[in-house]
Amino acid sequence: MSLPFNPAAIFADRMPELLRTMPKAELHMHIEGSLEPELIFALAQRNGVSIPYASVEELRSAYAFTNLQSFLDIYYAGASVLLTEQDFYDMAWAYLQRAAADHVLRTEMFFDPQTHTERGVSMQTVVQGLHRACVDAKAQLGVDAALILCFLRHLSEESAFETLEQALPFRDLFIGVGLDSSEVGHPPEKFARVFARCRELGLHLVAHAGEEGPPAYVWSALDVLKVERIDHGVQSIKDAALMKRLAADRIPLTVCPLSNLKLCVFPDLAQHNLGQLLDAGLVATVNSDDPAYFGGYVNENFTQTFAATGLSAQHAWQLARNSFEGSFASADARRVWLDKVDAHFAGFV
Repeated sequence: MSLPFNPAAIFADRMPELLRTMPKAELHMHIEGSLEPELIFALAQRNGVSIPYASVEELRSAYAFTNLQSFLDIYYAGASVLLTEQDFYDMAWAYLQRAAADHVLRTEMFFDPQTHTERGVSMQTVVQGLHRACVDAKAQLGVDAALILCFLRHLSEESAFETLEQALPFRDLFIGVGLDSSEVGHPPEKFARVFARCRELGLHLVAHAGEEGPPAYVWSALDVLKVERIDHGVQSIKDAALMKRLAADRIPLTVCPLSNLKLCVFPDLAQHNLGQLLDAGLVATVNSDDPAYFGGYVNENFTQTFAATGLSAQHAWQLARNSFEGSFASADARRVWLDKVDAHFAGFV
């Protein structure tokens, strides 16, 4: 595909502005992971929930993770303040305002109902609160927002089936299902039957694979679960045959650089393999994962990664296009957004 602009004309000092202002989609963002300490404390006070931190500062200082599990422990503690439909609305609305400021035109937000239903919060409370924020985001912010229900992989497939049944009355309010939480020791095939059922229901399918887990988990997600998108997937680079498969089949990877850094998947951002994935022809995208915990929303992921790796304006253009191509929006909507990407790069002087 010919470029709509001259990459050489965009110098390094202009890259941060280009990355911040370019139209983009975000395809890997856990809405519970957008809970900032200030909102956690506000909701705890509103709902009379006790949390084991004396202040916003103490809570923020606890965000020092050594691996995925140490993050998940504090993530679930933070989610305990969410009790009412308005709580879920307020959490999603706070993120969607940030997304709009980052020039996100489409977001497909993950949510973890088991985190809440196990605490006695109803599926209706969770889904309707989040959905109401999505509706308002379209009308008030110009952000096209959709929901993807995630199953917690450290729980049983039976629990996932129960969660799916609870969610079916609200089938029209979410577009797909995913698989998240502790990856190692919980291979995708553990959830083969529930994903087959979701496929029968016409839901889009995605799964976390190849973050801390091996390339074999990515193969299983593709061949057993039959997912359309791989969340993370950075370990795929260790398997040449898998890389060829991902490129040939145009399987999007929803890469989360600052998350990878915070959870020690890479020792520093300069060693991140995003550029290698792009140069190998993969449909890699940039996303924020759990932005309140991992040091930044989507624009911070772009600007810090590009600063550390020296990726080019052409890489930025490809990532912006990939984000919309990898979305589950309609073909017509994707075409409009891709035209906006091209126009933005062509007009960036």
